[in-house]
Amino acid sequence: QVQLVESGGGLVQPGGSLMLSCAASGSIFSINAMGWYRQAPGKERELVATIASGGSTNYSDSAKGRFTIARDSARTMTLQMNNLQPEDTAKYFCTADELFRTVLIGTADYWGRGTQVIVSS
Repeated sequence: QVQLVESGGGLVQPGGSLMLSCAASGSIFSINAMGWYRQAPGKERELVATIASGGSTNYSDSAKGRFTIARDSARTMTLQMNNLQPEDTAKYFCTADELFRTVLIGTADYWGRGTQVIVSS
């Protein structure tokens, strides 16, 4: 089993930045891919970014050029978010799995409880 805990959310003004972190514990040796998803009120959960064990990354169109995903260690993944806009307001979830495909399509085995990001003036 793998446990994931997100942190770093909060309230930020438009144009501001936040860095989210995801701490993994448990059977982390089984993790080959990790990612971030978000869900805004009344909307479906959507992919933000993914990172594979080899370091290759994938971003949604809305995240490209503004967000950067990184895996700092076997246990920690981050999401640097710059130039945040009100439409980025959502609960952000960390996810991980042995298979990259399941992380990419949102069916990974492991999910955190999320951290709230609010972008507002």
